[in-house]
Amino acid sequence: ALENFPLLMYILAAKTLILCLAFAGVKMYQSKKIEEKLKREREEKLKTEGEKKDD
Repeated sequence: ALENFPLLMYILAAKTLILCLAFAGVKMYQSKKIEEKLKREREEKLKTEGEKKDD
């Protein structure tokens, strides 16, 4: 079993790296989505405030 030890360590390291990258990707995607939602809400708010000023 010990002769396969380095190979197992490489596989474990690769698996960990892939999981970390996937987690980071999901976090980036979520933050981008939230950012877009906030931007849309801000634009809506500005639009409604602009309409109120026109009255």
